[in-house]
Amino acid sequence: MKRREFITLLGGAATAWPLAARAQQPTRRIGMLIGYSENDPEIQARLVAFPQALEENGWKEGRSVLIDYRFAPASPDQAQVFAKELVALQPDVLVGNSTPATAALLHETRTIPIVFVGVSDPVGSHFVASIARPGGSTTGFTNFAPSMIGKWLEMLKQVAPSIGRVAVIFNPKTAPGGGSFFLEPFDSLARSFAVKPIEARVNNADEIASAVAAMAREPGGSLIIMPDAFNTVHRQLIILLSARHGLPAIYPYRYQAIEGGLMSYGVDDIDLMRRAAPYVDRILKGEKAANLPVQAPVKFPRGQLESCKSARPHSAADAPGTCRRGDRMNRLDGRGHSEISPPKFSASDSGRCRPSGRVALRLGANLSVSANYDDRAVRPRAPLSTSSRASLPRGC
Repeated sequence: MKRREFITLLGGAATAWPLAARAQQPTRRIGMLIGYSENDPEIQARLVAFPQALEENGWKEGRSVLIDYRFAPASPDQAQVFAKELVALQPDVLVGNSTPATAALLHETRTIPIVFVGVSDPVGSHFVASIARPGGSTTGFTNFAPSMIGKWLEMLKQVAPSIGRVAVIFNPKTAPGGGSFFLEPFDSLARSFAVKPIEARVNNADEIASAVAAMAREPGGSLIIMPDAFNTVHRQLIILLSARHGLPAIYPYRYQAIEGGLMSYGVDDIDLMRRAAPYVDRILKGEKAANLPVQAPVKFPRGQLESCKSARPHSAADAPGTCRRGDRMNRLDGRGHSEISPPKFSASDSGRCRPSGRVALRLGANLSVSANYDDRAVRPRAPLSTSSRASLPRGC
């Protein structure tokens, strides 16, 4: 090859290289503000589901799209700082996972499209004009209706019929509508179940401990853990304290029962995150968020029943939510009616519930309940998942 031809070829290659490199760079950008801890296993599962669903719609993270993540479990103030950072990156779409995260994003921008995930009251929070016609630059996926608190009360009364008081734990700074979204129907519904409604407003770990201890001072106390980013971040503390004080408690998410909570009744948040990806795809392809209706949950935790029946007594050192080696596991596939023998509750003078008897469990409905029982005092154990048609005998 002649010297002049070689130099020409070399120069052409040098010019083509940066063009090829630029062609491989992501062409679009997504900013995600998560109102929970980055190290939370549940959050990690959601953040696996979202890019997978995005890839199914033709967007490969790191190739065709870049995703910037920020995590704000501490407070709305922390969420505001990270929201400002994300907006400064000028993404094509923003995703907010939690009510405080979405509020922080909307405080920073009304022009960049926002898809929220896991927000109970987008209309009351002024995120959208209406469910069918969001308007503005925001749309997304809700998780709970206010009537859900009636189901939580119903399940508490089925498991522990003698309860006379129920406290709803929430943080007014992070709960939907400052708590009013669920509290408005709470009073009348609680009285229809012959229980005294109590609002337990908490802002930190010390106040959680005080609220739980206050409910345990007299017999007949119980807890409803409101769907609230603050409660999710502090769920292990709430699970530990409710178990320590022997208080029946119901949680809004199945993973909270799996981690040791007594029982749960709620939606599949991982599925909500997965369903958000097609909305992000449609916005990236030119559709307006204002024209995409807000979506409700369509998938609820279902599947096998699982209970831990101990072949020997458990010690206080056993970790919440675990079964010891040698424990027998009962598994049912959810295709009919089955009976197992975990104990039900009976109230004692100390206010604790003591187990006895049998529980009949019937599967088949959409919504699921997860419940844990111990063969001695009420302590968190491996989950027992039942459907909303669970038939629980009277006791207590």
